[in-house]
Amino acid sequence: MSEKLKIIPLGGLNEIGKNMTVFEYGKDMIVVDCGLGFPEDDMYGVDLVIPDVTYLVNNQKKLRGFFITHGHEDHIGSIPYVLQAVKAPIHGTALTNGLIRLKLAEHGLTDTVKLVTHKAGDVVEAGCFKVEFIHVNHSIADAVAFCIHTPVGRVLVTGDFKIDPSAPDGMADLARLGEIGKEGLLALLCDSTNVERQGYTPSETLVTEGIDRQFRGCDKRIIITTFASNMYRIQSILDIAKRHGRKVAVTGRSMENILQVAGELGYLKIPEDTVVEIDKIKSIPPNRLVIVATGSQGENMSALSRMAFSNHRQVEIGPFDRVLISASAIPGNEKAIGRIINELYRRGAEVIYDKSEGLHVSGHACREELKLIHALVKPRFFIPVHGEQRMLRVHAKLAQSMGMSPKRIFIGDIGQVFALTAKTCKLSGETVPSGKILVDGSGVGDVGAQVLRDRKHLAQDGMVVVSLVLSAQDGGLLSGPDIITRGFIYVKDSEDLVEALKYLAEDALEACRAKRIRDHAVIKSAIKNELSAYLFKTTKKNPMILPIVTEL
Repeated sequence: MSEKLKIIPLGGLNEIGKNMTVFEYGKDMIVVDCGLGFPEDDMYGVDLVIPDVTYLVNNQKKLRGFFITHGHEDHIGSIPYVLQAVKAPIHGTALTNGLIRLKLAEHGLTDTVKLVTHKAGDVVEAGCFKVEFIHVNHSIADAVAFCIHTPVGRVLVTGDFKIDPSAPDGMADLARLGEIGKEGLLALLCDSTNVERQGYTPSETLVTEGIDRQFRGCDKRIIITTFASNMYRIQSILDIAKRHGRKVAVTGRSMENILQVAGELGYLKIPEDTVVEIDKIKSIPPNRLVIVATGSQGENMSALSRMAFSNHRQVEIGPFDRVLISASAIPGNEKAIGRIINELYRRGAEVIYDKSEGLHVSGHACREELKLIHALVKPRFFIPVHGEQRMLRVHAKLAQSMGMSPKRIFIGDIGQVFALTAKTCKLSGETVPSGKILVDGSGVGDVGAQVLRDRKHLAQDGMVVVSLVLSAQDGGLLSGPDIITRGFIYVKDSEDLVEALKYLAEDALEACRAKRIRDHAVIKSAIKNELSAYLFKTTKKNPMILPIVTEL
């Protein structure tokens, strides 16, 4: 295997987010992206999901660096957690590194991690690899693709991208991609997020026009929420507000951080005398004010959510507000967003969120743009990435429609190893440790499968605690059984059921005493079995039963 290039996805295949891919050849290894995912509905209490990096820990000596395509959470969010387990320099563009620096500061890692800043066109040596930064368009500035020069050939990783001829930072470098195609490309790893959408992704300029329409003739206060990382859109909002004679206040930590970092790096040109502190908004007439807020995905503690549920200290929503939601729902967030929209309506606000209003465009390439990339780079092999199974399959069919043989297209899963030579590519059959590490508060990996099962059990059927105090001399009952329930029944309305549970617990205890059993574990098991069978028979519910046995 030392003479083959290994490509090992640790995230981003058969899932949305958590993007991370390892490239390994001989004694050298680099990693592209280090993202997080968001918890699924049955991951009770979990805050974040990050990749399993056991393979990186076990191969620390080979690791030459992390290369980051852009600054979205699904590409940088795991960095503070992963860099506590492994050490390697991080290579990214200026804005990407600015956002990473904020994350490192929050975790106290600023002085322990080396950040190296590059620009499109730069080529970075990392062991036997040379990584070329190539400008692409996305919904965040400073996004790049990587052409990775390896001993067996070149591999192009597109990152998240679209093709926008009127992008504020210029169209994606299609000329360079065409040159790579002519020079010869071994493999293409391409974004599959929007492969199911026909045509082309609309330009960001359409959103600017759509937002401007909402400002014209509006005599209400305007509250607008969008992805904090979309500097182009925030710039448009600032410029439009200035043009319409409105002041702009920003609320929400991530939005405030972005404004600071992007302003310092020159990615945002803040119009003079436009931005005001959120604490000063009461002195500004509503029809002369714009509030830019976090919360486009319905996050519980976001600024928009706090406004909707009257928990925001400075902003109270009412009929004098027009709320613009300039974002689309990430899969799984639809209910949370709908809940906030309903609450905004309940408070009398005018809410505009429909796609037909032109308030949002995607940052990912649709089918025709993907075809253009395939036609330009002409890869020998193709590995679709960044998508669920159906997206990867549809992207594979798209490549076939472009004339690529199915034998040259490979769909894998996280942890599987793609082995490449100058003329071959295959799934080697080798696997590495992979999966989901759950972050709950400050705990990383503390929540495993058993804990999740317990949380799900509690959420569905609640808990019954049975407390008994036994004599240390003869094992007789000194006190109890006491029954405490949480999330199962209201005790005062179910006294007969509670009394029955007490009798069953006593019977189970006496049966153990008759057999001369003093082992607390056996007694607990007997009580649990008796109560569980009875409760399921009488209530058709299966609460978690927790016997507590003490001796005096």
